[in-house]
Formats: sequence, C-alpha cells, structure tokens
Amino acid sequence: MHRVLRYLAIYTLIISVSSIQHLQAQVMPVGFPVLEEQLRREQLLGMVDSSLSFSVRPLTNNALKRDDIYFETLRAGKASPTSIKYFFNGKGKVQLMPIVWEQQINSNYRYGWNDGSMIPSKGYQTSLSVGVYAEYKWFSIQLRPEFVTAANSQNPGYRGDNQFIWSIWYDLNNHIDLPEYYGNGRYTKLFPGQSSIRFNYQSLSLGVSTENIWWGPGRQNSLLMSNNAPGFFHLTLNTTRPIQTGIGSFEGQLIAGKLPSTGYTPAPMDEMQFVNEYYNPKPDDWRYISGIVLAYQPKWLSGLSIGLTRSFIVYSENLGGGLKGYLPLLGPGSKSAFNDPDKMQGREDRMNRDVYASIFARWVMPKGNAEIYFEYGRTDPPWNQRDLLVELDHSRAYVVGFRKLIPLQTPNSDMIQVEVEGTQLEKTRTQNVRNSPSWYTDYRVRDGYTNMGQVLGAGIGPGSNMQSVGISWLRGLKQLGLQAERLTNNNDLFYRAYRDVRRPWVDLGIAALGTWDFNKFIVSGKLRYSNAFNYLNQLQDSNEGFWAFERMDKSNWHFRTSVIYRF
Repeated sequence: MHRVLRYLAIYTLIISVSSIQHLQAQVMPVGFPVLEEQLRREQLLGMVDSSLSFSVRPLTNNALKRDDIYFETLRAGKASPTSIKYFFNGKGKVQLMPIVWEQQINSNYRYGWNDGSMIPSKGYQTSLSVGVYAEYKWFSIQLRPEFVTAANSQNPGYRGDNQFIWSIWYDLNNHIDLPEYYGNGRYTKLFPGQSSIRFNYQSLSLGVSTENIWWGPGRQNSLLMSNNAPGFFHLTLNTTRPIQTGIGSFEGQLIAGKLPSTGYTPAPMDEMQFVNEYYNPKPDDWRYISGIVLAYQPKWLSGLSIGLTRSFIVYSENLGGGLKGYLPLLGPGSKSAFNDPDKMQGREDRMNRDVYASIFARWVMPKGNAEIYFEYGRTDPPWNQRDLLVELDHSRAYVVGFRKLIPLQTPNSDMIQVEVEGTQLEKTRTQNVRNSPSWYTDYRVRDGYTNMGQVLGAGIGPGSNMQSVGISWLRGLKQLGLQAERLTNNNDLFYRAYRDVRRPWVDLGIAALGTWDFNKFIVSGKLRYSNAFNYLNQLQDSNEGFWAFERMDKSNWHFRTSVIYRF
C-alpha cells in the first residue's frame, strides 16, 4: 500500500474514534487583519490550546473553544452581547461578521502579497467585506463576499535587452498565469469571498467553500496554500478541532476544487517583442486541483506538530475518471518504474499533471513564549527513496521562522515581540545536471499553480527569496513596530537570462506598523519604503568602467491599512 494511502487509512481511523462535541464550526477567515495573528500570539502565552498546529487554517471556534472568536480575544471569554443571536432553544445561532475595509497603495511599482482578492498593482485599491454566519444543528452557512476595486495603473514592465533574454522571459511566462496587468483600466470585481455551506458532525466538516485556506506553519509565506490569491471554489472535508487519540492529536483537510485563469497575456501585446517567435497562448481550459494536509502532534511532545501537504493540478480535458483521477493522492509519488535516464518521464508526466509536496514542523513553547517552525517542499518528485536521500536539495523550497515574546514588568502586561522568517524558492545547483521547473510553473499545466493570475503558495513568486526581521511593542491588540526585509526577485530568470553580477534585482525595505483598538473598532496600518536595486534587472553600461554603470534603481512607498468594526 502506498504511503499516502496509509496516511489516509490512519486519518480514517482517528476520525472513527473521535469524541462528540457541541457543534461549533464558525471560522476565523485566513488573513483576517489583526485578530488571526493575535490568536497565534495567545498560543505562545498559553491562552490557546497548544495542540493546535496553526498549519491547517482557517481555524474554527470549535478548535479555539470560544463562542465569539471576534470579541473574546484577550477578554477572558466576555463576548459582545449583541454579536450573537440564538434561536430554537439554543440549537441555532446567527452572527453578523465584522465589517472589514482594507486599502493599499503603491507609489511606483507593484508590491504586496497575502491580500486575498486584491491584486499586485501600482496605484490605489480597496476592498470591502461583511458577512453573516448561521448554524442549525449539524448545518452551517457563512456568506462573506468581498468587493475589490483597483486603479490597475500602468507602469513600465519587463524589457529584454536582446532576443535571447526575451526567449528566456517567454519560457517562464508561457508556463504560468502571472500577468503584469489585469486587463485595461480599472479592475473591479465582486468575489464570493470567505463563504461556505457545511455539514458538521463531531470533529468533522464536509461542505463546499470559496474560503482561502492556509497549509503549513509559515506566517508570511506558505509553499502550497496561502491567502495570496482569491479563494477558489472547492469541496472540503476537514477537521474542526484536533482529534485526540491515544498517540496524540491529528488535524487535516482534503480538498477538490476548480481554478480559473485570467486569459490575459503576460504583458500587453503592444509591449511584448518577438511574439511570433516565442509566445505560446495558454489553453482555454480550467484546472482541477486536489490536495491534502495532515498534521500530527505526538502525545509525548507537547507543542510539537509535524505534518505533510500534497497537491495536484491538471487541466480538465486531461482529468482522468475514477477515484485515482479525482484523488491522485492515492497513487504513487515516485518515478522509479522508469529506469532509463534518456526517458525521464514519470507518472505525473504521463498524466499531464503538476504535483507539489511538502513536510513541515512547528514547536510552540508556551513556557518560553516562543515558536520555531519550518516547511520544506519539492516540485519535482524523486525517482525513488535513494534519489530523495542523495539529492535532497533538488527542486526544493523552504520556509523557516522564529518568534519570541518578551513580557515586560508593567501594569498593562506589555510585551516585546521579536520575529524572523526566511523563504527560499530559487532553483538549486542540481538544475545543472537535471532539469526542473521554477516553483509554480509547469510545461504540462501551463497556467501554473495559480488562481485568477496570482500564485496559490508563496506570494513572493517563482525563483524569489525573502528574509525579514521585525521587532514590536505589544499591549493586548495594540502594536507598534518596525520590520526590515530583503526580497530577491526571480533569481531563476536572472541566472538564465543575464548572468551579470551587477544586475540582480533586489528590494531592500523597511516598514513601520501599528494597530490600535477602540471599543468595537480596530485600526491597523503598515507603511513601507523600499528601494529596488536594478529594478527588472536593468542597467545601462558606461564607458568609465565595469562598475561605473548607470544605476536603474527605483523606490516605492507601500501603504496598507484596515479598519474593522465588530458588531
């Protein structure tokens, strides 16, 4: 029996022995400003169950053991008296979800990720969301649409120096739906947002949803699932709280969904060169995605959670029938049946599927008010176990992070937060001896690992790397802090197309951030200044010497703010 099938068997077993608990299936939407991050901090303080991995999200109030997840944060269980209405002798419940108004602006070039239905764009954009949650017995419904409008302002995009560089640019963009602009003029859309209809029983939930999901322990980036793109329509079977067993607790989610594409060209047609030579339009077809995440916390190691994720994408015209077509997780993950190195075609190649997988771990230390975590993933499956052990670096990406809260001896229980996170998506040196695509691109599924023109995983994008460090003062929901960030943009393109030590495109940024709550209002904002060295890998040579080139740097101000009103 294949490894993944064994995992599913274990998953089914622990479900069968789970205990009954009163229905609570309301969720804290992924990326909800301020409050979701506050819940994670509370876990470091011992105020939230340490068996929660925070790697299978959105979280439910069943898992958090709170009736009103929007008001009980740091209030010792005191919910807003007007936020929830009960009916049918307490068997039913209705709650208005908070109004959330978000805005962001980029002064000179596009920047930003993990903003859901918003788009990476120069200029101003805003989103507005409000919703209602209702449950009765085993059924629940959540309607929380999102309205987005963006200036979608034009700014100079990629400009290759010669035909060879353009050919490399096309080779990347012919295999991912990641346009420079989202149509012409203003971008305005109404999304179903964080909406779902579910049947909930014991610790399980089965339903249809358009909610964003997040897999893995990362805070700024996740390799397979994040809120970088809009939520997509999917069927879901997931746990609503950790399932306790004799060997520890388990969490998980199994999804099957539909990913639409934008239909836009990588850049405006009148700005692309060598179109006839290199541009290859993508199929007019939607993609089917299936995936799984499992997290396990050993009974003997409190606070430590380990897990795995796996996902498959295929065009609908290539979707096979039967269980293995719709749930390829049941199939083998290696290519060992094909031993001829001149015929390196594995199972996923033959099925015209793209596959991603990762493992992760997170250790929460409430006594030390700290957490440490990592996620390691591959986009090219190993041929066998020996290949995995010998070339562990091949096609890999990773996220690693640490956070520490330092309590201060003050009457208001103030704290200092120190945080560090790094993400690496750039190809490794194994590409010199065996080819592998950049993360989120694929030659079989040429719209890539995207939804509506945005990456489903790490928002920094293919071939990019990021390191960030931050320090903040905290008092309850209130926060004032500074963050520094280094972002290397698409090194996979740089090393193939340029190979010039003067031309890496690197953003260095520093940001000031703050959050303040006033009764039912929460206001937060982040102002970031960045300087893009060699923006778009550009430079202009000079006759005065190799290092005396004309610098093509570009600066940008990014401001993002949110206003929350809780009923």
